[in-house]
Amino acid sequence: MKSRRKRLVVGPETPETALPGRVPRVARLMALAIKYDGLLRKGVVADLSELARLCQVTQPRMTQIMNLLHLAPDIQEQILDLPAVPKGRDPITERALRPIAAEPSWTRQRSAWRAARNHD
Repeated sequence: MKSRRKRLVVGPETPETALPGRVPRVARLMALAIKYDGLLRKGVVADLSELARLCQVTQPRMTQIMNLLHLAPDIQEQILDLPAVPKGRDPITERALRPIAAEPSWTRQRSAWRAARNHD
């Protein structure tokens, strides 16, 4: 007859749980812009209008999202690496990045980005 007693077996420690919080919205939008750019380049979608229609956003909103690609590559990388937001508002918004993305000089973009990051 088998014993019905349960034994506790100690195994390796469980991995750390995911950090609390959420990915900042601007980081998600940056990732989407990169993904959408790939779809356009591969010819999966014909143009921004078709992409906007498929994503169920207006064409101007799609343009706003895609304009994030005008940011210097190192700024894009920093946006993608923004820390999780535990609660409350995001430290930086897509709207705050619009004038930075509109700046053609990457040097001036970097200065504006540093100022925006230090402002929060």
